Amino acid sequence: MRKCGILAHPISFPSKYGIGDMGSYCKKFIDFMEKGGQTLWQILPLGHTGFGDSPYQSFSTFAGNPLMISPDILAEKNYIGKEEIDYAPHFNERKIEYGKVIDYKYEIYRRAFKGFKSMNSPSLTRKYNDFCKKNSFWLEDYSLFMALKNHFIKQRKNTYESAEYKAYYKAASKLMSTDAVKDCFYGGSWNSFPPALRERKPEALKEYGKLLKDDVDFYKFLQFEFYSQWASVKEYANKKGIEIIGDIPIFVAGDSSDTWANRELFHINAKGFPTQVAGVPPDYFSEFGQLWGNPLYNWKKHKEQGYDWWIKRVEKILEIVDIVRIDHFRAFESYWSIPNGEKTAVNGKWKKGPGAEMFDAVRNKLGSLHIIAEDLGDLNPEVLELRDKLGLPGMKILQFAFGSPDNPYLPHNYDHDNYVVYTGTHDNDTTIGWYRSCYDDTKDFVRRTLNVSGENINWDLIRYAISSSAKYSIIPIQDVIGCGTEDRMNTPGMAGGNWQFRFTEYDINDEQAKNLKYLCDLFNRK
Repeated sequence: MRKCGILAHPISFPSKYGIGDMGSYCKKFIDFMEKGGQTLWQILPLGHTGFGDSPYQSFSTFAGNPLMISPDILAEKNYIGKEEIDYAPHFNERKIEYGKVIDYKYEIYRRAFKGFKSMNSPSLTRKYNDFCKKNSFWLEDYSLFMALKNHFIKQRKNTYESAEYKAYYKAASKLMSTDAVKDCFYGGSWNSFPPALRERKPEALKEYGKLLKDDVDFYKFLQFEFYSQWASVKEYANKKGIEIIGDIPIFVAGDSSDTWANRELFHINAKGFPTQVAGVPPDYFSEFGQLWGNPLYNWKKHKEQGYDWWIKRVEKILEIVDIVRIDHFRAFESYWSIPNGEKTAVNGKWKKGPGAEMFDAVRNKLGSLHIIAEDLGDLNPEVLELRDKLGLPGMKILQFAFGSPDNPYLPHNYDHDNYVVYTGTHDNDTTIGWYRSCYDDTKDFVRRTLNVSGENINWDLIRYAISSSAKYSIIPIQDVIGCGTEDRMNTPGMAGGNWQFRFTEYDINDEQAKNLKYLCDLFNRK
């Protein structure tokens, strides 16, 4: 069935708390989608974001982002008094101010945790205990990991080049800059933990588990609440006939509970530093390639364990979404391996990934899966063969299409319909921003191809996407609203200023929903 949807991450939603959350606006947005005939809602990864605020670099691949927890729902559950959230600080309604948001929200969450502990409700206690038991395979490690980070951040805050820092600097300085060493040490990176904790010695884990028990329980509570609130959002969307497309980053962050608790599954040495890291080689867009820095998988170990970690990862996300988009799919066929310590991605080399074997293991355990392959970038024929062998839809980006009449991203050149077409993704400029930045001859080609004036280029490209033969069509919310470059979500390679986009309740309206519904009806998308 031909379907259409919107790409909008909940952190971008309107809220008086400085960041979008899982409160009442989620349901308002779902209602807007229903009016617009949209049956797919694509989001970005829901993980607990770390330094840099990127959803593709999280402290855990299993844990949800606490910043998405709604204070209003906490008040409805009587964990906090309504008066405690009546007067939130003034936040920028167009940009997320992460430092300010984190300080405010975590103060609210701490109070809510105290309220939760004081509740005398057997049914609530049973639900909480059931959640902790069901998710113990990741929740125990994650909660202790976060408690330890907080502990060492506080402990090191007022120290300067202690003996511990000097030892860490000696081990790390050949692999990263001095500023990065400081960020890791004073940010409580797990490879800066005392050796017994870094090595996960049972007696050290037990000792610190007791010492930090209240903080460990606090992070368990946040995850219990995150998953409870998200379950309500998903149930509402599904009742409205809307499926949620989630997102799995193929790699995990080096400083994460995943790598700390499963070091053997990654190319990480005894000191906790990656030996091989991820990136992409030099290409037309980048002379030196892209050095991402994520530790690479030890696929041999994954295979020995029957790909159990990946099975659990996919199983967990399918509890909270209906369809999964896998980022950087090409790395399952082959990936660019860069020795850690390199300053650029130039001196890497291609290595073979697990191919279909990993997906077969997941399917044998979980059954048929709804997966979208992010197959963008410099691809070899083997990547496309793997995608097609697995029967996965690939992606087409219209902003990449206007180079020549035979460009494979142009809808009239699609070789089949098993694609998801986007005007752009979270890594692209908005359509209006993109068009304004195009050369004049490209603008001319766009106008002639679409037979338009270009005055309403965002809706022109939306119509082009929806009219295409692709199975699914996804439109970023910025293009529905008509945003410029200032509202793009992410600029790859730019260190700061990303993941901050917000919109207001006044930015979307019934007229936009009417236009979307008209196009979906006209081009037979349900």
